[in-house]
Amino acid sequence: MMRYLKPIHILPLVLIGLLAGISGGWIRLGSVVIPLTEAAAQHGLLMVGGFLGTLISLERGMVMKQKAWFLVPIVSGLSSLFFIAGETQIGIVLLMAASFGLSAIMHLQSVRHPHFHSYLIYLGAVCWFIGNFMVWNLGLIAAGTTWWIGFLLFTILGERLELSQFLPVPAWSKKLLGALAGLFFIGLIFPFHGWGNEILGLAGVLLAAWLLYFDMAKVAAKKGNQFRYIGIGLRIGYVWLMLHGLILLFLEGQVLFYDLLLHTFFLGFTFSMIWAHAPIIFPLIFGIRETPYHPILWWGWGIFQLTLAGRIASSAFELMEWRKFFGVANGWVILGMFALMAGIVIWKIYFLRPLTSQKPS
Repeated sequence: MMRYLKPIHILPLVLIGLLAGISGGWIRLGSVVIPLTEAAAQHGLLMVGGFLGTLISLERGMVMKQKAWFLVPIVSGLSSLFFIAGETQIGIVLLMAASFGLSAIMHLQSVRHPHFHSYLIYLGAVCWFIGNFMVWNLGLIAAGTTWWIGFLLFTILGERLELSQFLPVPAWSKKLLGALAGLFFIGLIFPFHGWGNEILGLAGVLLAAWLLYFDMAKVAAKKGNQFRYIGIGLRIGYVWLMLHGLILLFLEGQVLFYDLLLHTFFLGFTFSMIWAHAPIIFPLIFGIRETPYHPILWWGWGIFQLTLAGRIASSAFELMEWRKFFGVANGWVILGMFALMAGIVIWKIYFLRPLTSQKPS
């Protein structure tokens, strides 16, 4: 049965995690758009595990020879159903199993391809497991959030290096990146309200500066069309990462400090990476020939950035009604962006391709 399984078949689980996670975020903001009561309490588990964890596990698992590794994203995706049903403990156990499975995938890939970027993604998978274990062991979602940040940060750093591994960059710059990643990992180990947040903040600012200076995005941003969209999107994401680091360093006393540090990273940085990588990664994952890029994406991308900036500014100045307005709007934009990309692919396949393939008589 597994031999007939394709990545596209796991897509519904990814979408369930996304929709449930966003609905939980809306409820936490005070807007019951979709009445999923349990989704509010498990918002972080749904977004990081059910959605992002499933998507990343699918991406890494599809390069393995045995399709049995697709069980990893399936298990991760199934956790969302248990969270929605109120079976939190089962959902967390499934996420621990999935994160252990992703760590196993990256262990094998690191052994076969012993590159720095493979080790970084491997470290990210281990951070995901540790974060899930902390939540299961302590019963506090906050106990796992910094480790989840490590999961996504190390994964994204590794994938950026993987995509640009053949570009000429100074050898010392990769050593510097390794040192900064090590500093960030040390920050994860330290107590968060001790030195942990200062170390994480400093490492986040320096990593963002490294990416802005050395990453190939600055070259792509100067080109046209899809390359420009990707390049600018990535660099704006790095600015969000730097803002996240600055919040960790200087705004610990702010009333909505936790909200600020989470959403500058998980929305500002992580979703900026998703929007930028989508034209490259989504066709590879889901086996489609057409890229989900069209200039109209700039509008969705711009509205996403504006609504998120409004949400962060409202939190910083404690403007609760505006925070609710921009937060709900930002969730709709996320769903709209995915719907728009799907529409672009469908349009290219069923409408544009037949027209371009017609030969003049």
